[in-house]
Amino acid sequence: MTPRACPWPASSSPLGDELATAWRLAHEAGALAVAIRDGADLQIERKAGDEPVTIADHQASAIIVAGLRAAFPDDVVISEELPDDLARLTARRVWYVDPIDGTKDFIRGGPGFSVMIGLCVDHVPVLGVVHQPGAARTFVAAPGLGGQVDDAGGQRALAVSTVDDLQALRLVASASHRTRAIDEVKQALGVSQELNIGSVGVKLALIGLGERDLYVNPASHCKAWDTCAPEAIRRAAGGALTDRGGAPLRYDQPALDRPRGLVASNGLVHAAVLARLAALFPPR
Repeated sequence: MTPRACPWPASSSPLGDELATAWRLAHEAGALAVAIRDGADLQIERKAGDEPVTIADHQASAIIVAGLRAAFPDDVVISEELPDDLARLTARRVWYVDPIDGTKDFIRGGPGFSVMIGLCVDHVPVLGVVHQPGAARTFVAAPGLGGQVDDAGGQRALAVSTVDDLQALRLVASASHRTRAIDEVKQALGVSQELNIGSVGVKLALIGLGERDLYVNPASHCKAWDTCAPEAIRRAAGGALTDRGGAPLRYDQPALDRPRGLVASNGLVHAAVLARLAALFPPR
């Protein structure tokens, strides 16, 4: 089945061609991944950190990387499933691709995985596509367009919530990497509401949608391909995204890691959350 075309015309953004290409590739990769998973033989391997990777991850990556390189041959393309390319440190435009974000959820047959494609210009995330095949939902952001979601209800603009009471915060946390540290975070903040989802991109997009208010990841599993597309969406929808010390995320460093974790919020509570977390996770 041919994926539906991007519902926003190229004229809606100065990066309209880039958005249309990323949209198409994310949907093609997502459809392929689901077809492979639901077929007879989902081959599962293990990579660094004992994380699972499937043939679907590799084939989705190949589709996206080939498509981006064909459309934008002067750009650098970084994928989770390929070796790093340090040309990204000096290139003006760099794409970051996570072909299946939330692989464990994907393997289980759950809906909480996504395909993520983000573009940095001068090391700043400016365009993002987070496509969630299991929910038939796609989050996007691009200059001039802002942050948008496309789902069964059509297209609508993203906007973060106005919740400013810590105890009323609706937390979104990992489904497969959840640790006792999240219980400590909830206790420190007085938070009781928690939703668990596999994909980092979907978790951050739900904050942009206003359905969740806070995401805390104290660990260091995340890398630049986990944050580029959702950070572009966060920038368009409002809110805040930093490491757990309050520093902005960097895309101009030799390492791709996020060693000090992630904290995302609707922005109104960010400073107060960071202050409470400082006691739990003091700087090393």
